[in-house]
Amino acid sequence: MDPQVSIIMGSTSDLPVMKKAAEFLNTMEVPFEMIALSAHRTPDEVADFARNAEGRGVKAIIAGAGMAAALPGVIAAITALPVIGVPLGATLMGQDALLSIAQMPPGIPVATTGIDGAMNGAVLAVRILALSDTALKARYDAWRSSLGQKIVKANESLADVKYDFKTN
Repeated sequence: MDPQVSIIMGSTSDLPVMKKAAEFLNTMEVPFEMIALSAHRTPDEVADFARNAEGRGVKAIIAGAGMAAALPGVIAAITALPVIGVPLGATLMGQDALLSIAQMPPGIPVATTGIDGAMNGAVLAVRILALSDTALKARYDAWRSSLGQKIVKANESLADVKYDFKTN
């Protein structure tokens, strides 16, 4: 089974955040790979990965990065595949990474999630893949409809919370 999505992180210390992307892709039955690459420490490997990802069947890349957050932008500069950047809250509460990923030069876009938003990165990757995969679209649509049920259940639970002046 070849990966359709690559989850890239600067080091395994990013795994606690990036595993949320893996968990969602796994739930949606999307084949993926997880790789540690560093734009600063392994630039040649990053370039090789970006040049060869499409030829290996990868259709979207989710790249998590903190601090200088160069990884998503470097990958986007080399490949035409959609790159989804996940700013990691390593320093400055992730605001440095957010700005580094979001403020790409014209022609080198990186879709950007919120800080530590790896799951949303995976949701966006699934939305992209679902454009040409009807079975995946059905799984995604079913998952998406379940989101509303969580709120219905939350309101049912809140009905049991009692306060003297609560009216519902």
